[in-house]
Amino acid sequence: MSRFVSLRPLMLQISAWSSVLLGSWLLCLMLMQLLFGRELNRLQTLQLGRDLALNIRLTELTLERYPPSLIKEFTGLDLVIAGQPPGSEQKALPNDHRRRELRQELCSRLSHCPMLLPATSGGTAGIQQGGQQIWIELISPLEPVWLRSEIPATRRWPPDPMLMVIALVGAVILTGVVYLLKEVEQPLRGLEKALARVSEGNEPSALPAQGAPEVQRITRRFNSMVQRLAANRRERATMLAGIAHDLRAPITRLQFRLALPSLDANERDRSRHDLESLERITGQFLLYAGGGERESPVLCPLDLWLAEVVASYPSEQLQLEPSAVQARIRPVALGRAVSNLIDNAFTYGRPPVVIRLLKHRNRISLEVWDQGSGVPKEQWNRALQPFQRLDDARGQQGHCGLGLAIVNHVMQHHGGTVTFRTGTSNPGRFAVVLNLPEEGLGDEELFRNPDLETTS
Repeated sequence: MSRFVSLRPLMLQISAWSSVLLGSWLLCLMLMQLLFGRELNRLQTLQLGRDLALNIRLTELTLERYPPSLIKEFTGLDLVIAGQPPGSEQKALPNDHRRRELRQELCSRLSHCPMLLPATSGGTAGIQQGGQQIWIELISPLEPVWLRSEIPATRRWPPDPMLMVIALVGAVILTGVVYLLKEVEQPLRGLEKALARVSEGNEPSALPAQGAPEVQRITRRFNSMVQRLAANRRERATMLAGIAHDLRAPITRLQFRLALPSLDANERDRSRHDLESLERITGQFLLYAGGGERESPVLCPLDLWLAEVVASYPSEQLQLEPSAVQARIRPVALGRAVSNLIDNAFTYGRPPVVIRLLKHRNRISLEVWDQGSGVPKEQWNRALQPFQRLDDARGQQGHCGLGLAIVNHVMQHHGGTVTFRTGTSNPGRFAVVLNLPEEGLGDEELFRNPDLETTS
């Protein structure tokens, strides 16, 4: 039942366009009949004149040797011997113009101009309804002979097959033009207006996916682009607000201390710590604003790359458990993300920090374990959002709530996700896991579930 409901709009659309095609065909057929029907009748009369001229020549040659009755018996021609054929009239009839056209054609093909008289009564069997019968005078050496023939009626319905084919072609073209105007041009014009509003800095509402399937796909891509731009705009506003909030306190303290007449050693140390906090906050803002999306991805061995990333950390407090795998990554951006995780593990957790690089069936995971209590499970989703401090005291150490947000930002541009793990049978008590797609998969949606979590 649900499948039928989903197909119902398509069936209605097909029925509507079929009706438009049928109506266009009838309209084109009427126009063709009006414009070219007379010309087709004239051509039909010319063809009849050629056929009659041949019959008249043959009959006149035969009359020189045989009597009309014998010719009528053997050929089936309707021949009459009379000075005035029976049922003939001199007055004009409705289709008299066709008789005149036929006479002109016979005169041009014969050595003489035969007399043509309309026949209003009697006739041969099988005469087409609406047709006109005529008497044609033949040249006979002994007695006057008349040949009865028929001028077919003007064809109005059904129209000529050629006209029907031409009308069908015209209907297809006309329907195609209407389809392009309604299903392509009109939605594209609305899309153009929405793009103009975007270029002017406005935020248009989502456009309905209408028109041809190709136009609907473009519209959906446009709506996704508008949503992404709106999200980036909100993110930028949040980041600017966070910059103003987090830099105000250390700057105020530095201004106050530098205004004192003399600074002792403790004050200098405090000022130095404030400057380090400013530097750390500024560095995190720059990392988050960049995200690494402009860095070109390269294929590299992750075990060697990871060894280089952790080389600056003390070996007695950090353990590396790599696997020989390769993946296409942005090494600088991903290296900063891993460094942020290691710094968080040392700052908020307890050593030793264990880093594991594992290859699964369809993904590669990079796990950063520490021995601390980690982030509470109910705050996992919040931890990935920018400017979310899970501990108010962290802001005093030059942290602005961008550590995991930077990691999540980088992973989004790698087609991966950030998840969390807890347990006691693992190398630590809490881990942040970076899930990367295996090289060659190209399926970013495999890791688009932000609620993925595992517990052991």
